[in-house]
Amino acid sequence: MEPVNISEYEALAQARIDPVAWDFYRGGSDDEVTLRTTRAAFERIRLRPRMLVDVNICDLHTSVLGIPVSMPVLIAPTAYHCFAHPEGECATAEAAGAAGTLMVASTTSNRSLEEIAKAASGPLWFQLYTYGGFEGSEMLVKRAQAAGYCAIVLTVDLPRVGRRERDVRNNFSLPSHLQEGNFTAVVPMGDKRSILTWDVIPWLRSITSLPIVLKGILTAEDAQLAVEHGVDGIIVSNHGGRQLDTTFSSIEALPEVVEAVAGRCEVYMDGGIRRGTDILKALALGARAILVGRPILWGLAVNGSAGVRRILEMLREELELAMVLSGRPTIASIDRSLVRIP
Repeated sequence: MEPVNISEYEALAQARIDPVAWDFYRGGSDDEVTLRTTRAAFERIRLRPRMLVDVNICDLHTSVLGIPVSMPVLIAPTAYHCFAHPEGECATAEAAGAAGTLMVASTTSNRSLEEIAKAASGPLWFQLYTYGGFEGSEMLVKRAQAAGYCAIVLTVDLPRVGRRERDVRNNFSLPSHLQEGNFTAVVPMGDKRSILTWDVIPWLRSITSLPIVLKGILTAEDAQLAVEHGVDGIIVSNHGGRQLDTTFSSIEALPEVVEAVAGRCEVYMDGGIRRGTDILKALALGARAILVGRPILWGLAVNGSAGVRRILEMLREELELAMVLSGRPTIASIDRSLVRIP
């Protein structure tokens, strides 16, 4: 039988993915406290539906940085899609376009950013890690701009890689039949990772005209600094529980970031989205859109591009139903009064 929810896709995906790769995809850092509590944080938030509202037509369309999308659901950057399917990120990009939404391609992709752009039929953002120092990063940014990417998403929560004990136990490394798509003959990946400070924002501004989005903000203080440095967007994210353990979940951090930003840039969030009601809660707490990561990999493992598209369709269908049952027929009608946080 075809899976009817994301959890069922996850179970099928686990049976198809190599156990070492599964641990890499699924795992978190240290005791995985943040990984576990992310779901519980969504479950604590209660919805306050309104009745006798005309919900005959429900419109999920919105925009991110001026780019129209069919729903406030984007694809988060995740590494090594070829663990899940031979076509890797190219299949994911194809599905994103078919669903009318946007994909954020990772620096650590198996397919090159140019291959992903060629396969895509919708808009793309490029997620940047500063591997190879600023010189190598500048090359990546300029390649992304030349390939038609619409924004640079700088991940800021990785001065060092968190201790992911599943990977330590498995002695994880990329197998010989796969490669770092962006670090082949064009530019070596190397071991050098730049330690970032707020000076990275003017540096990025000096090398690209693309909008800049910061991924990994969890506090009002950093959100305020991000706005002061003129960023175009913030992704509230705890890196899927893979960096500092026992942090807030993204949905818990979202309200203070939204309050600090006060409309001066767009705010998105990722982490733990598994249901349409999760998306609805994030929108009610001020996110313009959410990004979904691991479930995309489950869909990719089960049925390639069609599986990814089905994951996106499930989320669209669940969000639409949740909006209808809540008396919120448009994205603009979703506000803080919809939720109560005990």
